[in-house]
Amino acid sequence: MSKSEFANSVSEAARFLGIAPPSDLEEVEKHYPVMISSYYLSLIRNQENLRQDPVWRQCMPDRQELEDQVSDFDPLAEEEQMAAPKLIHRYVDRVVLLATGKCATRCRFCFRKRTWANGTELKDITQDELEAVCAYLRKNPAVREVLVSGGDPLMLSARKLKNLLEKISGIPSIEVIRVGSRVPVTFPQLLTAEKAEILAAFPSLWLMTHFNHPNEVTPEAVKACMRVIHKGVPVLNQTVLMAGVNDNAAVLEKLFRKLIASRIKPHYLFHIDPVRGVRHFSTGIDKGLEILREFRPRLSSLAVPTFAIDLPEGGGKVALQPDYEVNGKYPSVTDKHLIGYEERPES
Repeated sequence: MSKSEFANSVSEAARFLGIAPPSDLEEVEKHYPVMISSYYLSLIRNQENLRQDPVWRQCMPDRQELEDQVSDFDPLAEEEQMAAPKLIHRYVDRVVLLATGKCATRCRFCFRKRTWANGTELKDITQDELEAVCAYLRKNPAVREVLVSGGDPLMLSARKLKNLLEKISGIPSIEVIRVGSRVPVTFPQLLTAEKAEILAAFPSLWLMTHFNHPNEVTPEAVKACMRVIHKGVPVLNQTVLMAGVNDNAAVLEKLFRKLIASRIKPHYLFHIDPVRGVRHFSTGIDKGLEILREFRPRLSSLAVPTFAIDLPEGGGKVALQPDYEVNGKYPSVTDKHLIGYEERPES
């Protein structure tokens, strides 16, 4: 990767876009640095109102990031749940491994913003740290699934990625490996044929992508996902519901239709986490439920993700559903009129 493939400041991003550098974002940039792939910048389409473009809002600084000085940097209590170096153990049977701090683009809504705020960056996992992780997993056979996250694990070199996956998969109790990556969205060219081969070598591996808007589902992005899909790796998607990006039933319906047509299963739709520097993206839970209520009847079950929140204090994910029951009746998905449903009495 060459430096020209990334904008590492607001001024560099502005130069790529052919606009004057916004002067009001310098203070934000000091606290939350900019790094955006040139590919992802090329997806910004709303030239008449750049700051309202859904891609711009996800990757360019916003003054609102500094307005919240009250929220926690780690409301999900990940640091408290570190069981080994870079290993978060929240659920009985699952762990999260922070393999690297590198990303192809710094997302402004990142719930791990603490790991790159003020010029810090989580380092790649070392061999000693990986050995400590494996030792912990061997001592805790109740753990059956590892989510390899970061940062973005597909930013690791092919050699490091292969070594990490081989070490984890070599532990007898591990049944499933998930790799969470936004590379297919922000820099799909980095999901190379070599890395696709590495992922496909592990039969219990799933790839979790992170498309948030239909403008991100480009031919290049789909091609990157197909590199692993054609090799037998299933691909799921997690979307974050964000104000000014995708808080609209029609936008989400279009996104989920494009994903399912590309053999990418919409898995989760997350309410934004209450992280410092991120809360301006919040729609409120009620609006999220209303959006879900609107688009769900129009989509097949294959295309409908689970709407969920991640509870503070490490409480874990909770699925949310609209309240459909009204006095023992339920709205028809075809024409919305209420239909009663009675359990058949036992004979």
